[in-house]
Amino acid sequence: MILYFSGTGNSRWVARQLADGLNDEMLSIAELYLESRKLVLGKDEPLGFVFPVYSWGPPQIVLKVLEALSFDVVPSYLYFVCTCGDDVGKTAAIFRRAVKKKGWRCKAGFSVIMPNTYVCLPSFDVDFKSVEEKKLEESNGRMEVVLGAVMHRLKGFDCHEGGLPILKSYFIRPLFNAFLSSPKKFHVTDDCIRCGLCEQVCPVHNIKMNEKPEWGSDCTMCLSCYHHCPKHAIAYGSQTQNKGQYLHK
Repeated sequence: MILYFSGTGNSRWVARQLADGLNDEMLSIAELYLESRKLVLGKDEPLGFVFPVYSWGPPQIVLKVLEALSFDVVPSYLYFVCTCGDDVGKTAAIFRRAVKKKGWRCKAGFSVIMPNTYVCLPSFDVDFKSVEEKKLEESNGRMEVVLGAVMHRLKGFDCHEGGLPILKSYFIRPLFNAFLSSPKKFHVTDDCIRCGLCEQVCPVHNIKMNEKPEWGSDCTMCLSCYHHCPKHAIAYGSQTQNKGQYLHK
């Protein structure tokens, strides 16, 4: 069983590679978040989590669904694969601690570098096309390594922490979650054609179409709405002006 969360497609692609290679099933974490239900895990069935890294840690929605999960058996091989634009900080430690609180054990974890998607702070933007293409090309080889490790149920953590991981994950991340993850700054420009695509692609149904799109309070900051907008009409304050869009095809 593979539980995944994805806004722009990077993590969904990783989950699909795993599902195809392992002949496993994929389940959306966003759907489990909206409608909690009992899942059945086989005695020796592996349990995988796939998610993007948000401010050097797992997205809050992933941790909330993990906390609510319940099985009749303890997962025999629990692992995660996280996607990131550059580095992951202490994501592995944060996720492992959340798993341990349930009395389970996370036995393996991997990071996969994918194109950048975060655009809501100064100096943060999508990658240049050449960088995007290079990352996508290299991700194929990386997934072969990850898939082989999971197939053989190898133990250990192969995650690119990057520089100053403690500062990033334990000091910057809490500030980001507290002050920089609000949907209040989302709005549309005059280019909006009211097609409703943003409402359709929001994984947690946080956008409602009235005269124009309106954002509720239950936002994951996945930026699916921003990157899917066909007219590039969705903005986050003034921070996204003249910045790019990206979707994994």
